[in-house]
Amino acid sequence: MNDTSSSMPLHLGQQSALPASPEQAVLDYVPNPRVGSLYLVRFAAPEFTSLCPVTGQPDFAHLVIDYAPEASIVESKSLKLFLGSFRNHCGFHEDVTVGIGQRLLDEMKPRWLRIGGYWYPRGGIPIDVFWQSDAPPAGLWVPDQGVPGYRGRG
Repeated sequence: MNDTSSSMPLHLGQQSALPASPEQAVLDYVPNPRVGSLYLVRFAAPEFTSLCPVTGQPDFAHLVIDYAPEASIVESKSLKLFLGSFRNHCGFHEDVTVGIGQRLLDEMKPRWLRIGGYWYPRGGIPIDVFWQSDAPPAGLWVPDQGVPGYRGRG
């Protein structure tokens, strides 16, 4: 985690190379501009890619990350670089989806976080993976993630 209390974000306003792996990616966090307000932030990554750990073939997903900030928010460029670092990362859908959510939760410490991983079919079966940190806070507007179930060409 980048310590936002003593430094500027690493990536914002800078040229940044795509990290070689999720472990090498540095996520930047900046102070929440609306501390004390209950609101939801949504990031959608409709063209997320990682690699199958067995075949090495690409897997594609539409990720939706929702969170209610506390003291900090994740800086979007660093999140894009982090998500892009999965292009050469081998992992099962469940591990990738839950791992992204848990890393954001552990580092950012939001009030609440959820991630939906809507994976495109491999071997004829789409796999959707959902994870959340806890029940959403009372009073938080949590809209549907808006990603329909896979229907193929039907």
